[in-house]
Amino acid sequence: MLIISLGYIPGRPYQVLGLVKGSVVQSKHIGRDILAGLKTIVGGEISGYTEMLVEARQIATERMIQEAKMLKADAILGVRFECASIMQNAAELLAYGTAVRFE
Repeated sequence: MLIISLGYIPGRPYQVLGLVKGSVVQSKHIGRDILAGLKTIVGGEISGYTEMLVEARQIATERMIQEAKMLKADAILGVRFECASIMQNAAELLAYGTAVRFE
């Protein structure tokens, strides 16, 4: 399945099927919080959080793709990611876009 951030495909006719989305709520691991706190003292990347967000994006993207497949889509256009804090130690990552079928 073609997944792009562009809102259109130049020169390729398609039918818009609708919005598709996938989300995941990830909680922070207490060990990651302790290591992150220590890392803020010396600076640099907090790799535990980076890994958590990479995993969350992969899960949300796969769920979005599954929703598009249920519509028999060929592509998802205008793909975006959003992240929001749900509660103190949890965040939601949302992937969304427009499902289309090529003509």
